[in-house]
Amino acid sequence: FSLFTAWVSSLSMGMIFFCCPIVSIFTDIFGCRKTAVVGAAIGFIGLMSSSFVSSIEPLYLTYGIIFASGCSFAYQPSLVILGHYFKKRLGLVNGIVTAGSSLFTILLPLLLRVLTENLDLFYTLRILCIFMFVLFLAGFTYRPLVPSVRAKESGVKGGNRSSLFSRRKFSPPKKIFNFAIFKVTAYAVWAVGIPLALFGYFVPYVHLVKHVNERFKEETNKEVVLMCIGITSGVGRLLFGRIADYVPGVKKVYLQVLSFVFIGLMSMMIPLCSVFGALIAVCLIMGLFDGCFISIMAPIAFELVGAQDVSQAIGFLLGFMSIPMTVGPPIAGRVLREKLGSYDVAFYLAGVPPLIGGAVLCFIPWIHSKKQREINKTTAGEKMEKMLENQNSLLSSSPGILKKESDSVI
Repeated sequence: FSLFTAWVSSLSMGMIFFCCPIVSIFTDIFGCRKTAVVGAAIGFIGLMSSSFVSSIEPLYLTYGIIFASGCSFAYQPSLVILGHYFKKRLGLVNGIVTAGSSLFTILLPLLLRVLTENLDLFYTLRILCIFMFVLFLAGFTYRPLVPSVRAKESGVKGGNRSSLFSRRKFSPPKKIFNFAIFKVTAYAVWAVGIPLALFGYFVPYVHLVKHVNERFKEETNKEVVLMCIGITSGVGRLLFGRIADYVPGVKKVYLQVLSFVFIGLMSMMIPLCSVFGALIAVCLIMGLFDGCFISIMAPIAFELVGAQDVSQAIGFLLGFMSIPMTVGPPIAGRVLREKLGSYDVAFYLAGVPPLIGGAVLCFIPWIHSKKQREINKTTAGEKMEKMLENQNSLLSSSPGILKKESDSVI
């Protein structure tokens, strides 16, 4: 039974990220507001219908697919809409918004424990529908400033206010999938480096409590390790979100490199902790840099592709992220743990992909600056050609002007 319930939760988490590329298309066509509202409604229906099933099998559909798809449609627009309203403080704003998930990471397990102890699972799901209804209402506040494709085709602007991004000129995408964003080399490298790093990124989050149960059997509050990660992750999202506002352009990527390096090293240090207090310290550091990685993901996407293409840029990235999120932890648990008898090797190996992914991301600022120099050089050449053309036109017309002036003098 536990295996089936684990697959339901895994399917749900995978669907949330796997659907993001499709969600980005709906965001481009219909806008953030409609996409988020419809997604919250679908999530509400999926969660409510899950509370009426009497066996585990229907939950694959109601919870694993319908509810998760609705969450995906509600989640992705929340990352996009912030860049329509904020530019100078975008990092801090993302930090504040994403810190909310850290707060719920700490509080929601406590709430679920109280509800499941006093009520059964199905009444608990109905109570959780309240959160989806609040999300449904919150979606109506997503007033976009960058017009959607449908609005642009009909000549209607997304709003009356103006921003840096809304004043730029963008051509509407000719295809449903905007694969042109992969022609931006810096983004293509980013879209490869992030999923590469995540193959080991989520292993500690999934298997850490099981490792504590095996290594520190005398400890009673083993769940405190995840609470420590959640607390410092919220602090990291606020702290590094604010720091990112002072880092110019795509150099924000270096903060993600820093986060992957520390997360990789902390993952390798988990098996070395023979004292529970040392493990707590490792988890605190890991959570801090986890917040760094998450809070600046959307600002980097805006820097790489701009506001009009950022929806699909984030959508494709989250879709790619679903693969390592689904594959990495099972390999660590079912293959390495079962064959070797402990999680030590799994944690050692889990630290390698973040280090490799961080090394790949180091090339992004150099690639971006090189591309900018090429663009500036081309622009300067075009300006020079126009200046020469203007001078030639003036020189060709100057004899006639001189003749008229001489005639008038005579």
